[in-house]
Amino acid sequence: MLELALKKCVPCEGGTPPMSKEEAEKYLKEVQGWSLIDNKIEKEFRFHSYLKGLEFAYNLGRIAEQEGHHPDILIKWRRAKVTLATHAIKGLSENDFIMAAKADLEYTRFLQ
Repeated sequence: MLELALKKCVPCEGGTPPMSKEEAEKYLKEVQGWSLIDNKIEKEFRFHSYLKGLEFAYNLGRIAEQEGHHPDILIKWRRAKVTLATHAIKGLSENDFIMAAKADLEYTRFLQ
């Protein structure tokens, strides 16, 4: 995970093919707890309070702005569901797994 989390997202352009299911499954081994669903990856994070989930979503949003790659984040009571896909190519790219690793790394700050 850490190796992916240290990488930077690279802009994808239309015409770039999305990664295959087999390639996505290899990347999934590097990010624990993420699921491959309909050409997207997603994970639900749990928190001790609603406000901690909001704080996580805000922090992840700031990271996404720096990376230029934005997840969908659904805030629930004491949970946040993060969904990643590369809209420009209508599928998955390495950027999605980089952001997944960055989300996992950010989440470690909330495990106390």
